[in-house]
Amino acid sequence: MKAAQAGDGAAYAQLLKLAVPIITRVVSSQHPYGLEIDDIVQDVLLSLHYVRHTYDPGRRFIPWLATIAHHRLIDAQRRRIRITQNEDAVPELLETFSDDQTNWEVAGQGDPELLKRAIADLPIGQRHAVELLKLQELSLKEASAVSGISVAALKVAAHRGMKALRARLTGEAPSTKEKAE
Repeated sequence: MKAAQAGDGAAYAQLLKLAVPIITRVVSSQHPYGLEIDDIVQDVLLSLHYVRHTYDPGRRFIPWLATIAHHRLIDAQRRRIRITQNEDAVPELLETFSDDQTNWEVAGQGDPELLKRAIADLPIGQRHAVELLKLQELSLKEASAVSGISVAALKVAAHRGMKALRARLTGEAPSTKEKAE
């Protein structure tokens, strides 16, 4: 390690080759189930690379390396705990298919013909805003340039159009406030 700190690349490569079995032993001896040993070993090697300048040549190398390995193992355990706390087990994977006809009939929603009719029933300004911003996915600036309508007016028309579509497709009657808009 002393030679590697002095800039000897061959010594550093040799050090890494010799360090891998040591790190693997340390990690394996303290390894909890569910963690990948190889990933932790690679993490330790990266840490070794980043902190090699902190090694004191007057001290023993193996305990210093084992301490780094121990801390990386603890970090991996913490990551694993954070991930598993936020995961939910899915008892059955849902099936989806590439064919459009197999995916759109979910609880009565997603009928493309119903959506086309609902869009066609919108007032012209709202329909145009929805088509440009939502269907063609143009930015407000692009849609404004194409339509000649101001950005603010497009925002309002798209908002009102989406509200009207939502009400139409879910079967809800628009509120008094929405009717006034």
